[in-house]
Amino acid sequence: MYWYYIIAVVIIAIDQLSKWTIIKTMELGEQITVIEDFFYLTSHRNTGAAWGILEGQMMFFYIVTVVVVIGVVYYMQKYAKGNKLLAISLSFILGGAIGNFIDRLFRKEVVDFFDFIIINYDFPIFNIADSALVVGVSLIIIATIIDEIKTKKGKADK
Repeated sequence: MYWYYIIAVVIIAIDQLSKWTIIKTMELGEQITVIEDFFYLTSHRNTGAAWGILEGQMMFFYIVTVVVVIGVVYYMQKYAKGNKLLAISLSFILGGAIGNFIDRLFRKEVVDFFDFIIINYDFPIFNIADSALVVGVSLIIIATIIDEIKTKKGKADK
């Protein structure tokens, strides 16, 4: 079955619920300390991509997201059926891409709220969808490395 689409839907649901909660319970710019000098919940909006790049370029993000979603679904259908790690990776990317797409489409901005300070560096504020994208890409890198190792081992065994 297509269980990997269920993973994407769960990520989208958690992402949208968390953003809705932030919008409904916090004022824009409000900050809640979770762990002093390390982790805060900060109500923030972003009209660009990571670190605010390409701010206000909504049409660009619409087009890129549609292309990414089509590409991910194609790869899921063609390659992920026999590779669980790849399927999970693509599920996370699909869920993250659609989660932020929903924000851009309906709010014209992305709701961000995870705010970390790591060794005196105030990391850009992000959300569940962003996290899913990072995890998905990281897992694809791991899946690619594993596949390369298997391919090399298979050639060495011949």
